[in-house]
Amino acid sequence: MSEPGTPRVAIALVHHPVYDRIRDVVTTSVTSVDIHDIARVARTYACEPYYIVTPIDAQRAMVKRVAEHWVAGEGTKADHPRVEAMGRIEVVDSLATAVADLQARTGTAPRIVVTGASFKEGVSTFGELRRELEGDADAPWLIVFGTGWGLTKELTDRADVRLEPILGREGFNHLSVRAAVAIVLDRLLGARVY
Repeated sequence: MSEPGTPRVAIALVHHPVYDRIRDVVTTSVTSVDIHDIARVARTYACEPYYIVTPIDAQRAMVKRVAEHWVAGEGTKADHPRVEAMGRIEVVDSLATAVADLQARTGTAPRIVVTGASFKEGVSTFGELRRELEGDADAPWLIVFGTGWGLTKELTDRADVRLEPILGREGFNHLSVRAAVAIVLDRLLGARVY
């Protein structure tokens, strides 16, 4: 999974249960750009697996077809770095399935970190979580991202860690999930160059 001494981190992109803009619980659509771009970010920061969570059979089948194209199909002939990134994808029906799979892979129950743009209290800062990841490199971690308008309270209440929101300037806080994944992973796992 990762080299000795580095944190063992997997990520999950959850499409259900998440909120829509009026706080109804919904299932969002898997998008091709999230499949590709987040796989590349996961590979860049040595996160494995990258779980795509959707209860919809047709969406899971679509994700598998896309990944298979790069891992064992025509995409392998292109000698493209995306082959390596797409090989990290695991598509599952629920977050519980992802947690069970990660535990089976590592032999230890993972610590669950949830992200959200609206978290206000009871959060860990990026610095605190980075130090915790670095201090407990043997433990598996699963960082969970929500689509739509965020993860449901049911999921966030069961997490071990609620990560502080990404704050920009001027109060605007509506990043794409692809951008959020890249920022979060860079803050937690990226090389410190500043």
